[in-house]
Amino acid sequence: MAGSGGPVALFSVWDYVVFAGLILFAAGIGLFQAIRGRKESSSDEFLLGGRQMTAVPVALSLTASFMSGITVIGTPAEAYLYGTPFWLFVFSYTIMSVISAELFVPLFYRLGITSTYEYLEMRYNKLLRVIGTSMYIAQTALYTGMVIYAPALALNQITGLDLWGVLVATGAVCIVYCTLGGLKAVIWTDVFQMIIMLSGFVAVIARGAVLQGGLGNIWNDSYHGGRLETFSFDPDPLRRHSFWTIVVGGSLMWASMYSINQSQVQRYISCKTMTHAKLSLYVNMVGLWVTVSLAMLSGLTMYSIYKDCDPFTNKDVGATDQLLPYLVMDILGDFPGLPGLFVAAAYSGTLSTVSSSINALVAVTVEDFMKPAWPRLTERQLSFINMGMSVFYGGVCIGMAGIASLMGNILQAALSIFGMISGPLLGLYLLGMFFRCVNSTGGLTGLICGLVITLWVGIGAQLYPPLPEKTLRLPLSVEGCIAPEMNETTTTTPFTTILQTTTPKPRPDLADSWYSLSYLYFCPVGIIVTMVTGLTVSAITGGCKQQKTRPELYIGKSDLICFGCNSDSEVSELIEKDSKNIQGLDSPVFSSNEIALKEKDCKDKITKF
Repeated sequence: MAGSGGPVALFSVWDYVVFAGLILFAAGIGLFQAIRGRKESSSDEFLLGGRQMTAVPVALSLTASFMSGITVIGTPAEAYLYGTPFWLFVFSYTIMSVISAELFVPLFYRLGITSTYEYLEMRYNKLLRVIGTSMYIAQTALYTGMVIYAPALALNQITGLDLWGVLVATGAVCIVYCTLGGLKAVIWTDVFQMIIMLSGFVAVIARGAVLQGGLGNIWNDSYHGGRLETFSFDPDPLRRHSFWTIVVGGSLMWASMYSINQSQVQRYISCKTMTHAKLSLYVNMVGLWVTVSLAMLSGLTMYSIYKDCDPFTNKDVGATDQLLPYLVMDILGDFPGLPGLFVAAAYSGTLSTVSSSINALVAVTVEDFMKPAWPRLTERQLSFINMGMSVFYGGVCIGMAGIASLMGNILQAALSIFGMISGPLLGLYLLGMFFRCVNSTGGLTGLICGLVITLWVGIGAQLYPPLPEKTLRLPLSVEGCIAPEMNETTTTTPFTTILQTTTPKPRPDLADSWYSLSYLYFCPVGIIVTMVTGLTVSAITGGCKQQKTRPELYIGKSDLICFGCNSDSEVSELIEKDSKNIQGLDSPVFSSNEIALKEKDCKDKITKF
């Protein structure tokens, strides 16, 4: 009986057939794109889809890459354990979309960049570009390892699929269609995977509603279990989730992920016009709303079923990240193929994120390291390098999965990584975009200080997790579980989770103050420290007296006052103006050869527009 605890069924033959069929079909899309575009083998085609993508598939790809296996498995568990405050991220997604579409899209389009870190060299110097790229590579490799490992571990315990076999297979499939198909393969595969992931959530909710007698009963159980207390206006910065931590901290954290993270930026700058790029972000915003709402409802469905017999407390699962896979096998095990659909949904999220990460890692490596070092590489040589780097980074991400096993609660750990590293980077971009007086010395000092502070608090929080009174985990019951003797075959998993209520190690004084800071504030802290330090050091080192810089590197009044008024024709005019100004460019950042290349890029863009 569902919800009474105990062992659950394992995969049937039909589940394996559905799972394998969907994953192979996803890989087939990559192969199709490779065959279809075999005559268009330029580096620009591989990395940016020839800059001819349209808004809707890019938007679905942006949403799918957000919906990693971590999100599919971790977000419903969040609702089950803590209730629906996480749903407030819909406000964060809205603010993030406006910031990305109205500030960063026009900036990146008028500069015509491939790697977002090209901006750091244009605005500051080569060193900051290399540091920014290196930070991104380290962050993305670790995050991608977590994306591969955590869902594989959870599903291994529930379905019996071999852990490392699945890890290697996941990486191999991604390597195949990233290597052969490039960004077009990644985007069109993401569109298919998005449909599969949403289908997985719908299957869980629909079956749960049937078992519980309707969505009304699920909602009623959640209300009486305290799961619907969404809005908390407690200003305490140590509170894990409140309206302020999510809307303020969450908005800046997601802005750092969508505005400057190469994995996301690479998608919307592949659009054929700036209008399509902006539209893709707003359609993606709606996709994020739907995704987080379905994930929350899946978590509430799980609570309604297990309100009297928590599988985690009852030792039916060894980690909270295994709760949703356990539920799937419990309520869908009698329907051959449906558990396979859900596992395919979780792995579609994993494949989507891993493939986008590999493609973005290749892009920044080629643009920021390979091309500057060997400027005379031919298109054929670049194509081979792109494919070779895809294989290399696929192997690196699989290897990083081992480190990810030490990270604890996967959803919080994943978002913490972005806050710790992307926060200072976003602060560096904002300094460059809004303050003309900031120089490279101030930018470098601010970035280092911001990174040191965020790593300090982030690593401290990982070593000394906040106490329960700050995390506010809601109560669960095991009164309705079957007799303990019927669970003798159930084993626990050696899985470290950040939700532990006790810790054997002594806690330092900072553990209950600084280290207990909400993980959503890591990013704002990094931004503030970076910007304040950067402005101070620039003022001390005479930043305001520096030489003339290019006006298109900054956010002007029209960008702030007239949201959305920069049409594609206006971008063309900016590019034409840029091409004229480049002749008199007096900046130590660019050599004569680089200025010539910029002139050529501008002429190409004018022709295209």
